[in-house]
Amino acid sequence: MSTFATAGRIVVGAGTSAQVGGLVDELAGAEGGVGGGSRRARLLVVAGGSADVDALTTGRDAHVWRHGGEPDVEAVRAAVAHAREVRPDVVVGWGGGSVLDLAKCVAVLVPGDSDVLDHLEVVGRGLPLPDGALPVVAVPTTAGTGAEVTANAPVRVPERGVKASLRGRAMLPAVAVVDPELTFGCPPALTASSGADALTQCLEAFTTPQATPLTDPLASDGLVRAARSLVRAVHHGDDAGARTDLAIAALLSGMALANAKLGAVHGLAAALGGRLGAPHGQVCAAVLAATTAANVAALRRLGDAGAAGLARYDDAAAALTGHPAACAADAVAWLAETVTALDVPGLGALGLAEEDVAAVVADALAASSTRGNPVTLTVEEMTDVVTASW
Repeated sequence: MSTFATAGRIVVGAGTSAQVGGLVDELAGAEGGVGGGSRRARLLVVAGGSADVDALTTGRDAHVWRHGGEPDVEAVRAAVAHAREVRPDVVVGWGGGSVLDLAKCVAVLVPGDSDVLDHLEVVGRGLPLPDGALPVVAVPTTAGTGAEVTANAPVRVPERGVKASLRGRAMLPAVAVVDPELTFGCPPALTASSGADALTQCLEAFTTPQATPLTDPLASDGLVRAARSLVRAVHHGDDAGARTDLAIAALLSGMALANAKLGAVHGLAAALGGRLGAPHGQVCAAVLAATTAANVAALRRLGDAGAAGLARYDDAAAALTGHPAACAADAVAWLAETVTALDVPGLGALGLAEEDVAAVVADALAASSTRGNPVTLTVEEMTDVVTASW
């Protein structure tokens, strides 16, 4: 049996961000007042540091909470505390994936009195999310995480050196508005790291044993779009076709991963991101080729038991390279070449210390994302991946 859940409504296309105000009013019933009363909807806009939200907030009962970087526990607590004072009817996330994740955390935590650590996986209490989440309108300004349609939100836990997620269907936004024009101003490095994340998510959602007939077409199309447009968008940021491809690839990756699983790349990213504070996409890109090579090698060693997993990588290779006869080894080579073309720094340059490798590997093997990997990697294999990604 396959099930599928995503944002309540998805609006895609150039210029669609101009519709956000109307969508918010429609969502909150603001034309006749909230709940049929006379008061207009009160908005909390969680925005990136440079996001221009004046057109949305002007003339509205709106409060703006600015956030930069990936959210950690204290950032979530501060934003939630502010939101509990404001008491919004709708939360709008307008920014990169981290901003959207923070908006989702706020929306799900504000109605109750629980703390973020009560619900975090792995390092928190892991309790179910509270009822009554506020509706979220998610407006991505980067093309990467697909957070506008995912049912989780990663949070850094600095004292533990990891990232862990709030997870549950209550995290799904009510509306996702994907406007490729909002990504045109992304600098090359940000385009590369966010796009690499979308590519990784499509690949892992396609090769996980938890992939379904509903997620396969999404992940496969996302691979094709990311493969043909990622490097082009990095080097030609004004290429509307490339930007649109990446925005759609990110959206597809989010829908796919939310209904399938990820894998060891994201398991490593959770362990490394909490320690390094580096952009999530950079960490994914740094370990992508080596992790894929390790998975392919491990599947080959399984013989017939690994055949289905290898066939998945063969199909992924065809999507990435455009050659129907491509095989898993071609996927590994293509990924290595692409990461080099994106000029992504290795783990050493991102700040990983040699003495932390063992702890990173242990945390990665315990990460929830790693459970979706197509093959179980050993401590030695994961250590080799980290070393090869240095």
